[in-house]
Parts: sequence; structure tokens; C-alpha cells
Amino acid sequence: MAGAHPDWLRPDWSAPGVGALMSTRAGGVSEGPFASLNLRDGLGDDPAAVARNQAIFAAAIGARPVWLNQVHGATVVRLAAKGEPVSVRAELVEAPSRSSGTLRQAQGGQVQAADASVCTEPGIACAVQVADCLPVLFAAPRGVAAAHAGWRGLAGGVLEASVAALCEAAACAPGEVQAWLGPCIGPRRFEVGADVRQAFAGDEAFFTPLGAGKWLADLPGLARARLRRAGVERVGGGRWCSVEDASRFFSFRRDRVTGRMAAAVWLERRA
Repeated sequence: MAGAHPDWLRPDWSAPGVGALMSTRAGGVSEGPFASLNLRDGLGDDPAAVARNQAIFAAAIGARPVWLNQVHGATVVRLAAKGEPVSVRAELVEAPSRSSGTLRQAQGGQVQAADASVCTEPGIACAVQVADCLPVLFAAPRGVAAAHAGWRGLAGGVLEASVAALCEAAACAPGEVQAWLGPCIGPRRFEVGADVRQAFAGDEAFFTPLGAGKWLADLPGLARARLRRAGVERVGGGRWCSVEDASRFFSFRRDRVTGRMAAAVWLERRA
């Protein structure tokens, strides 16, 4: 991937024909708390700097990233070309109990109110933005997907919905899907209350008690358990803590005012 910053991350999977990349905070033009590759507008950063950063990221991956308006839910959209390369359409996928099945159009590359996307066409990148929430990338023989999994989305089934939508779109079984977990708030830093623990009934093993109604939650561990139950056995990544490495990762919990990183996955065009 020409132009990718050497600090950025790549999944350690074997997925021929699939490109995947996750940015760190390095390689952009933003300044101050957004330094340097902030990829999300509307946070207080200079819009021109954000636009330049998004152009840097898109050029590095060699595909068109479709940015989601993430709402910590479990809605999945399917991306497809419409008048390529001018526009992309996005259609809600009928994952069980996860969507209404109505059609939504991508305007200016932005899909409204979704936390995951799937695609079976080359040149369009499923992308999510994070700064402590868990980014999850998926690769299958004939399709890809990306999910934004904070604790609410994870408890609500965003990963299960993503696997179901990808398997339907790519005509594959969950056992053919590979997943990769990017940087997120780590198990030494994710302090939660009883509401979060109760949202994961049956997965109490991933919570370490601190006393006074507080626990440390293992977000990557919870994700692995849910993926395994969904039939996905090949899962990599999940070893970076966004809070603990301020020089490399944006973290909302650590800094409050901060930028967003992006993880993207796409089918490569055949030569």
C-alpha cells in the first residue's frame, strides 16, 4: 500500500485479494490535541486539515473509504457502487433483529446511523473511526466487513450482525471468516460500573472486580468470545491499549478532546 505511514497497523492474517489497514495518530497535518492524523470532522479540528488527512488515508489504501455516522448500535449497511466512481449506495442488511431493511443513500461518502458495513465489490473500503472503542475488520473469500464496537454495540450484537451480513453477502460460512481486532481501551484501563457488567450476563469472566461497584472490563476478550460463538475461529490482533500509548493512539477517555483513527478493509481490484 503505497503511501501508508510505517507506524500504521496491518492485520496479521492470510487473506488473498483483501487489503486492510489501520491508522495511528501519525502521518497527518492536524495540530494540537488532534495531532496529527485526525480523520473525523466536527470535533474542533480545522476542517481543512481533516479533509487533507482523509485524502492522505484514502490515497494510502487505494480504495474509497465510506465513513459511517457511528451511534454505538448494531446496524449493518451493505455498500455497493452506483455510477462508480462517482457515488456509493448503502443498503441496510437484514441481519436478525438488527435492521429494518430500508434503503439509505450515501451522501458525500457518509452513511447515516450505522456501526458496521459489508462490501463484496472491489475499490470500496468498509471503514470505522475510533478513539477507545474497538475496531473489528473481517475478511471472507468474497467479501469484507468492518465494525465499530464500543461496549454498547458489542452488547447489542454488532459483531454477530456483521458476521451474519457478511456471510449472506459473500455466500460463505462463519468458519471461512477471519477477524482482526485493532487498538482499543485495554483491560487494565477500562473501568466500568454495574450497568456494563450486567449487559454482558454470562461473560463475567471478562470482568475483574475493583470494589465499590466497579470492575475492569476486557473489551477484546468479550469480542473474541462473541466472535467464537458466532462461528468465527480465526481472530487476531487485540493487543494494543489506546489509553496507555499516548504517543501512538488517540484516546477519548484519556484526553477527552482528541482525534479519531480509522480502520479500513476492502477487496482489491484484479490486475
